[in-house]
Amino acid sequence: MTDQGTPRAGRRPITSRSEVEHAAFELFARQGFERTTVDDIAQAAGIGRRTFFRYFPSKNDVAWGDFDRELRRMRRQLAEYPPDVPLVDAIRGALVDFNRVDPAEAPWHRRRMELILTTPALQAHSTLRYADWRQVLAEFVAKRLGTPPDSLAPQAIAYATLGVALAAYEQWLRNPGSDLRELLDAGVLELSAAVA
Repeated sequence: MTDQGTPRAGRRPITSRSEVEHAAFELFARQGFERTTVDDIAQAAGIGRRTFFRYFPSKNDVAWGDFDRELRRMRRQLAEYPPDVPLVDAIRGALVDFNRVDPAEAPWHRRRMELILTTPALQAHSTLRYADWRQVLAEFVAKRLGTPPDSLAPQAIAYATLGVALAAYEQWLRNPGSDLRELLDAGVLELSAAVA
């Protein structure tokens, strides 16, 4: 804006991360993930290539949104659980909360998860992201159990919880009327009952 309150000519207002994601998801749906370039996304979002890289380190990261921020939030939430909260309840609460989606963003989140779970070109990148997620959970479990994070129990619990999350997401994608949080919650309870 100028001092007189009129819009400045030329440059478009700053685009948000979610606007860039939405533009990318539209292109991925139309052109396919592999055929869509960073330049295509930047152009569709009305930004330059350099600006794109301020939001995302790579095209693969678009599908994951602000995953690092969400991991930090999950780590904080797990740390805030009092020691008397049973381990399975803390894990279930953290899993459900980590996957909480604003209803207005649910259609976009569905696109995100379809990309992550069905795009072969994203599988290697997804493996890295899953490892980061499991590490946060394994560290919490290890602290509770008094063992190193890389020991069997924390790692097995982290892998099993990730499995529950992926199974819940697959159900959610297959059944559009289903509630993701209910599926995640039920999945942890099912796993806990089966193990017990």
